[in-house]
Amino acid sequence: MTPARYAPADLLAALGLLSRLPLPDHAPRGAGAAWAYPLAGLVLGALAALAGMLALRLGLPSGGAAIVVLGLSVWLTGALHEDGLADCADGFGVQADRARRLEIMRDSRLGSYGAVALMLALLARWYGLTLVLAQPGGGWAVLGVFALSRSAMVPLMAVLPFARADGLARGMGRVRGGDAALAVGLGLAVVLATAGLRDMLAAGLLAGVAVLALAVRARRLIGGQTGDVLGAAQQVAEIAILAALMV
Repeated sequence: MTPARYAPADLLAALGLLSRLPLPDHAPRGAGAAWAYPLAGLVLGALAALAGMLALRLGLPSGGAAIVVLGLSVWLTGALHEDGLADCADGFGVQADRARRLEIMRDSRLGSYGAVALMLALLARWYGLTLVLAQPGGGWAVLGVFALSRSAMVPLMAVLPFARADGLARGMGRVRGGDAALAVGLGLAVVLATAGLRDMLAAGLLAGVAVLALAVRARRLIGGQTGDVLGAAQQVAEIAILAALMV
């Protein structure tokens, strides 16, 4: 029997890929579950936002609450997206041909470019979360940050060719254009519900520009998408969304 499109099992599959949460038994759904990435982000964002708001309620300043949110985010995902960002920075930063860049990205060792990118990204996310959490209702806005940044990966899965003959991205398969549009729409809807129309427009625009720039660079340097490129897309989108929300 052909699996139903947009089934509840897609959320479990998305959470199984994007988090380390204990989940009921479920079957992998590959690219068919990509539309649910923003819903998985919403679940993760709810856990992180509740922790951040509890930290604020206990008297921590917004900077301390931001550390709680950031730390829980990294733990919930097993640093999946951070690893992708670091690997992309190492591969994109060197002067080498496509094959060598892909080889570097697959290397589990952290290089100088990756270390610097990781530190700057963590600092940018902490600063953005600090300012967002200091705003009235800022804890709820975290939901939109998590949801929209996960949806940012899905269009790349639909439009970019695979850079490798194997690997996570190719194993997931090609995402349908309609599923990519649905994922982005769901992510924007969460931002609209938690932060308002102006912030939704600004977050969508900045995240779109950031992810487009990454996609163009990935296409030029390595020929398309890998799992690391998708992880890096989530990270640059999150930073862009926080930049939109904190002003």
